[in-house]
Amino acid sequence: MSEYTISQVYPTDRRALRQIDELLTAEGIRRDANLDYICAMYDEDYRIIATGSCFGNTLRCFAVSHAHQGEGLLNQVITHLMEVQYERGNTHLFLYTKINTAQFFRDLGFYEIARIQDRLVFMENRRQGFSSYLESLEKTKAPGTSGAIVMNANPFTLGHQYLVETAAAQCDHLHLFVVSEDASLVPFSVRKRLILEGVSHLPNVICHDSGPYIISNATFPSYFLRDQEEVIESHARLDLEIFKRIASALSISCRFVGEEPASQVTGIYNRIMAEELPKAGIQCHILPRREAEGAPISASTVRQCLKEGRMEELAALVPPTTLAYFQSQEAAPVLERIRRADEVVHY
Repeated sequence: MSEYTISQVYPTDRRALRQIDELLTAEGIRRDANLDYICAMYDEDYRIIATGSCFGNTLRCFAVSHAHQGEGLLNQVITHLMEVQYERGNTHLFLYTKINTAQFFRDLGFYEIARIQDRLVFMENRRQGFSSYLESLEKTKAPGTSGAIVMNANPFTLGHQYLVETAAAQCDHLHLFVVSEDASLVPFSVRKRLILEGVSHLPNVICHDSGPYIISNATFPSYFLRDQEEVIESHARLDLEIFKRIASALSISCRFVGEEPASQVTGIYNRIMAEELPKAGIQCHILPRREAEGAPISASTVRQCLKEGRMEELAALVPPTTLAYFQSQEAAPVLERIRRADEVVHY
């Protein structure tokens, strides 16, 4: 045991990555596309016998060689990854695991947030993490009917504004959750600011950071699910399990979403939402999209305009506050990031 070593694996180390892929395949999983740190445990012959990875503040992609299972190697890998995370300043950690391995992570100090039966469990390393988040939300609870919108707004468009205005007119209080993961081309701080400016004329809108509990497509794991449609469906079902708890804390009785017939991801998500939310006593309102020149307004179209420098087209697509930001010098780093991106249209 003392001759086993753990070290980082770099993207250029093809030999090590090939061995890691073989280990993961033996466990019925594949290497996730979103990883920013990979480690491997080597035996005395420099063969990889265990592995694990990180992305953001999540731990993922664990595997141990069948020849070495039962030796406590996974504990050591996870301890190593947690030390890496702490050095990064990430103390609130999350992981996704299969149903049959959840107990193992409970024994290591992780606590269940939500699960999808027969598929996965979402966990964190703080006993009161999610419950504390719910308690903070309850402080904004108000009498009357309450609705909700979950919004990434990458960036905030006239379509987003129309959705919020329409929803706000149908309830006493509208809780607007801004996805706070920084997994988008427009940073969270900018997205939140543009949302706040774009809804400032609506007195019954209450904005919240989603925190780490409402997760993006980029962060949701795909490595132990069979295909892309199962990934999208599992993400939707997990997100809805978490949202039901949030809705209960705030007495939310309806959720509003915009239709998006051109997006496979949104189409599957909206279908599952329309099926599942009424079972929990929550109405699901799928609203028609606002259009410009006969086409639905989308953040993808706005990003394409920004990427190609077609600034004169933005006035018909975004509120004056969003337009003013992208015309300012302050937006230069974000514009450069968008222009350098290989793909700005999301399907």
